Amino acid sequence: MKKKLLVIGGPTAVGKTDLSIKLAKKLNGEIISADSMQIYRYMDIGSAKVTKDEMDGINHYLIDTITPDVPFSVADFKEYGDKALNEIIAKGNLPIISGGTGLYINSLTCNMTFTEAEKDENYRKYLENLSIEKGNEYVHEMLKECDPISYEEIHPNNRKRVIRALEVFKLTNKPFSSYNAGDDFYYSNYDVYYYVLTMDREMLYKRINRRVDIMMEKGLLDECIRLKEMGYNSDIQSMQGIGYKEILYYLEGKISLNEAIDMIKQGSRNYAKRQLTWFRRDKRCVFLDKDTLDDDEILDKVINDMRNN
Repeated sequence: MKKKLLVIGGPTAVGKTDLSIKLAKKLNGEIISADSMQIYRYMDIGSAKVTKDEMDGINHYLIDTITPDVPFSVADFKEYGDKALNEIIAKGNLPIISGGTGLYINSLTCNMTFTEAEKDENYRKYLENLSIEKGNEYVHEMLKECDPISYEEIHPNNRKRVIRALEVFKLTNKPFSSYNAGDDFYYSNYDVYYYVLTMDREMLYKRINRRVDIMMEKGLLDECIRLKEMGYNSDIQSMQGIGYKEILYYLEGKISLNEAIDMIKQGSRNYAKRQLTWFRRDKRCVFLDKDTLDDDEILDKVINDMRNN
């Protein structure tokens, strides 16, 4: 009999953290964070990282796991995540995956194959130099014709993954995205219950804008200054995250602080839009609309499903 696995997904700022902690308390659960930024130490404010107080005694995994200079891939996340799943289940507790990085969620809940295609170091170096010379957007555009799915799913600033997708296509003549396809893609060793929080787009955007203002009030600028003093600059993957790269632009004298804040808000809203597009393509997702359901109704719905099915 398959073990149950609960997933709480949704766009940034929709309220996933609060719901997942409430569910963990009710269902004897522990939480695995599926967030591409909360995995890094020292990056607390800009990632809206859950605090010890907010955790309310619930164990969280894959938060503060690595330092910002360590390259981290989906395959790495799967390795860490599988270990966490086994730990939680061994205790007799319910694993709850909570986060907005859909690919990370899929790596633990789907029959994903991580391609072992050969590497082409010369081509990779060529693409890296091209992105430095002409910008990440230029190299990202190269995906449009050969792999339109990856073009939509991979952010231009995720240079490492954009380059890997182009490299895989060059070596195999198959799009990187095709390695996640097939009839058995959604097969899982777990009994997956997958819920996605949504709300009115304009209301969500207001929440995102307010969250950025709160981040600035809490000291995002000082956090970025400290990270820079520690040697973490715009050359590393983690510092390309939304909220960090824009403040670095300001610290490098490229834009004003107000421009940086506006860019963070715009980047976060665009990211939320991409997240929703991702979740809507997943046939397993049960959408819970916060405009029509209050928090208690959402909580009751998920708890009843988990206990009665």
